[in-house]
Amino acid sequence: MSVGKPIVAIIGRQNVGKSTLLNRVAGKSIAIVADLPGTTRDRIFADVSWQGTEFTLIDTGGLGPKPQSIITQGVSDQVDVAIADADVIIFLLDAAAGVVPADLEIADRLRQVNKPIVLVANKADNVKLQAEAVEFYELGLGEPLVISAYHKRGIAELLDKIISILPTPLLVESDLDMIKVAIIGRPNVGKSMLLNALLGKERAITSDIPGTTRDTVDTIVDFDGQSMLLIDTAGIKRRGRIGAGVDRYSVIRTLRAIDRADIVLLIIDTTELLAAQDMRIAGYIQQALKGVLLIINKCDLVDVEDIAEVSKEIRRQFKFMPYAPILCISALFKQGVDKIIPQVKQIYQERFKRISTSKVNDVVQQAAAAHNLPRKGKKQLNILHATQAEVDPPTFVFFVNDTSLIHFSYRRYLENKLRQSFDFTGTPIQLVFKARG
Repeated sequence: MSVGKPIVAIIGRQNVGKSTLLNRVAGKSIAIVADLPGTTRDRIFADVSWQGTEFTLIDTGGLGPKPQSIITQGVSDQVDVAIADADVIIFLLDAAAGVVPADLEIADRLRQVNKPIVLVANKADNVKLQAEAVEFYELGLGEPLVISAYHKRGIAELLDKIISILPTPLLVESDLDMIKVAIIGRPNVGKSMLLNALLGKERAITSDIPGTTRDTVDTIVDFDGQSMLLIDTAGIKRRGRIGAGVDRYSVIRTLRAIDRADIVLLIIDTTELLAAQDMRIAGYIQQALKGVLLIINKCDLVDVEDIAEVSKEIRRQFKFMPYAPILCISALFKQGVDKIIPQVKQIYQERFKRISTSKVNDVVQQAAAAHNLPRKGKKQLNILHATQAEVDPPTFVFFVNDTSLIHFSYRRYLENKLRQSFDFTGTPIQLVFKARG
């Protein structure tokens, strides 16, 4: 039985330090940070683990004003969706600026909902600002946590607070015989139309207007005796075109869908260039260790001789997941759609493939003999033993003399050798290195 990670969303007006906080919590530079309002143009996310508890942290664009009102209608919608979709909300404020009218209006909305809220006063970079943070009590959302994301103050206390109020993780469907498949991609690439083509009937509403699907749509169907759960999701907008409101938070539903899925169908429009959001979501699929099938839709709009060139370019762009199969289809005319379910079944089988220890060791020892082993100074890597420890996804454990001798290129070399011998089409595989003893 698997669980979906809880979602923690950071909301707040512009330039209160949301991206800086995400970077600090994630422990690495993920979001773009600059001392300018509105720097974050697209949603950013990171998986976080603290004291054995995992959750996904979402950074959002700033809640900006317009002349006619303190916050826009789009911001109003954005807060609504954050309330609906996030498990915990971090309401981030600027300790140096104090309480401003936009903070009061957002607080009014948050006080009306039954959702865990953590009030956080950021940029409390000195004792005076820390003391003055008591003014945030007037927002009526409890005691403010005082932090400085930039100076790493109060972060541990914030994480302790978050995990103390996280809800019990949502149990995902536990039917081991049911393959869970998420259909994701930017708006208007044909996700709902593909779902309808797979089902052979109008199950989801289709439209040429981007963003028709606002919520995930689950459909259980039987394909020749194989039960599948198909999850259609709201689209991911292209970088630079992400607006306020529902679209900005559609990523939350997409991440939930990926977490629930065994295999993800990432839909790409053959008539549009790949966008940063395509790569971001592909990276999350890989990070979540899910099976993946890249589907190039609307191939009926491309000349036959150009399809091979399009596939080649897709393969180049997604070189970080060379194991992902590519299918060219036309959901509108149902061309190539019949190949999707057989491919999904194959990927699922690959995720549960188990290789005997003797075969694994044979391949690993041959790989070690055929390539110069990494070394540092006089110390050289020695692979003592290897075995497959887990399935779904396939996980291999290598016992070595010194884990510090393993670097990325050699890890990739060993993965390629395992794939050449045992395939594992469509699924990431994990390589874990443990020191002797």
